[in-house]
Amino acid sequence: MGFFEGKVAVVTGAARGIGQAIAVDLAERGADVALCDLQKEWLDETVAAVEAKGRKALAVAVDVGDGDAVNACIKEVLGIFGKIDIMVNNAGITKDTLLMRMSEQDWDDVLRVNLKGTFLFSRAVARPMMKQRSGSIVNIASVIGLIGNAGQANYAASKAGVIALTKSTAKELAPRGVRANSIAPGFISSKMTDALSQEVRDKMMANIPVARFGGPEDIAKAVAFLASDEAAYVTGQCLSVNGGMVM
Repeated sequence: MGFFEGKVAVVTGAARGIGQAIAVDLAERGADVALCDLQKEWLDETVAAVEAKGRKALAVAVDVGDGDAVNACIKEVLGIFGKIDIMVNNAGITKDTLLMRMSEQDWDDVLRVNLKGTFLFSRAVARPMMKQRSGSIVNIASVIGLIGNAGQANYAASKAGVIALTKSTAKELAPRGVRANSIAPGFISSKMTDALSQEVRDKMMANIPVARFGGPEDIAKAVAFLASDEAAYVTGQCLSVNGGMVM
């Protein structure tokens, strides 16, 4: 489990759910982790979990859609850890409603966090990674970015954009030894899915060949693979982790 010994990772949206699982899994595999979320106190639980694995944790409050804040965050991480080996862009939000009812603000807010945030962090780590001629960027997209979904035009567009952004990033950075890949999670167990009625859960389950929702740990393991040297010949790809929902 120690194949990230001596490595430094940055994870956005690390306070809970998938982001927290990714951060703790990377720490368990040996990485020190910079944890980013909108408010620093939200990160206390993840900090404790990372430190319980014997690794260093740095909590940083950052608005991922603010370029100056993102640049300051990466500067702080580099100042403390000296390098960044793994960048995981996980921060994301939803503001669901039908297209004809969707406000421009709902559209802008979702694109700002999900797509612009991924762009800003990728841009911020590109130079130091290229300089060290190594690094892995893993962007969390969504199955919705592959197939679309009624009531989620903004979310679908943002996640499809993340997939395309990842491919362009991979092509630009590959000559300097830096890889970029994305992951498209399917239905992942969360407080939101736990609150759904059994009827709704059954309808969702009918579309999943493995007949279960995924867990945050399923995404964390996929991130670990793509971030590791085991995936040294993998770049510009979108790995679907959705129990066969999309083939």
